[in-house]
Amino acid sequence: MTAVVKKTNHDQDQSVLAQIADLKSLSIADLKAKWQVLFGTPAPLYNRRFIESRLTYRIQELAYGGLKPETIKRLEELGEELDGGRIEVRKRSANLLPITGTRLLREWQGVEHTVTVTDSGFDYMGQPYQSLSAIARRITGTRWNGWTFFGLKNGRSR
Repeated sequence: MTAVVKKTNHDQDQSVLAQIADLKSLSIADLKAKWQVLFGTPAPLYNRRFIESRLTYRIQELAYGGLKPETIKRLEELGEELDGGRIEVRKRSANLLPITGTRLLREWQGVEHTVTVTDSGFDYMGQPYQSLSAIARRITGTRWNGWTFFGLKNGRSR
């Protein structure tokens, strides 16, 4: 029978730091394999920096614990408030908005999605929306910056 030695916080910290440091030396294929192990899903098609940062977070999350259920619930509530339009959000200045009637096209997972710019916001599948982010979320099921999702701004600049 083998003895189980419980790691001290210092030992755990050193293990976490070593795992994070090792990420820099892994190939992108190895990073994607590690992603599969830690997340249980295939790695997304993002750049190395994104994958490394998410793996770093996940290693720490597994070692020290993630967000408390109450925190997750509160964040979801806040997100729903924003998506539901119940909170006043900043309006983009009129000169940044596409001209009324402009059609935005986006292909997502083999399906082409069309959004029309209206005087009061956007129309998608006959439904009015005040933000492109809400439409992007409806299409993908995840949170996106709508302007980036529809190609109206570069994801790296403001």
